Amino acid sequence: MGVTWVAWPHGASDLLQLVQQVQLVRSQSVPHNVQETTALTGLVFQSSGELDKVPSTSEASLCRDRYSPACEAALNDQINVEYNVSYIYHSMYAYFGRDNVALPGIAKYFKEASDEERGHAEKLMEYQNHRGGKVVLQTLTPSTITEFEHADKGDALYAMEIALALEKLNNEKLLSLHQKDSSDPDWVFLQVAVDNDDPQMTDFIEGEFLEDQMKAIYEVSHMVSELRRIGKGHVVVDFQWAICATYLHQTHFHCLLSLLYFAKLKMQDSFISQY
Repeated sequence: MGVTWVAWPHGASDLLQLVQQVQLVRSQSVPHNVQETTALTGLVFQSSGELDKVPSTSEASLCRDRYSPACEAALNDQINVEYNVSYIYHSMYAYFGRDNVALPGIAKYFKEASDEERGHAEKLMEYQNHRGGKVVLQTLTPSTITEFEHADKGDALYAMEIALALEKLNNEKLLSLHQKDSSDPDWVFLQVAVDNDDPQMTDFIEGEFLEDQMKAIYEVSHMVSELRRIGKGHVVVDFQWAICATYLHQTHFHCLLSLLYFAKLKMQDSFISQY
């Protein structure tokens, strides 16, 4: 079939001639044995059961899709774990902020650690809503430790060792040993997503939590090692400002003051040892 060129119209008569030419070209391009049919203007959709997946009422979640009750329950349990860790960190924040303890740098560290764990819980709650689950908040476990003074270790080291244990416990709950119910103590939180063929939830846990948890364990381990090296006493005052500068991204002014103070103490010790 050839191409027919049509001149652009310049008036009413030319427009009429154009319409006639288009009709002639159209009639010549369609074979005589083929009947012209009406053009398809709408979308043809034949349901094969997809609409049955959409709830007819708003009582059930409309966005829930391939989200098992086991994953929903495990997520609620992990929300409780994050809130409990945040609760203990908040207790540490209050302790180190006392006037007779007076370690505001360590208090600020635990305040931000508490906020971070609470943020993790809220992120899990948001994910629960996005998957069509229901957030069920559980009872917080009362902290059995409210005083962190330790005769041998000192309060700073003792609190940091507890923090390290909590971070490892949280990681353990994420990976293995998260209880689905009281009769199943070996329920695996991350494994729930794998066993229920939920790759989206598996990717969410691995991408949003596991790497951050590994970094948190490494960070607290460093501080435990430093406190074990320097011991307890007035040197902890220097340590708290180093925390602010290194981990909390505070101004280096306090860090400089602490270094000068530490140098002063070293000079005093050197002077005393000469006599």
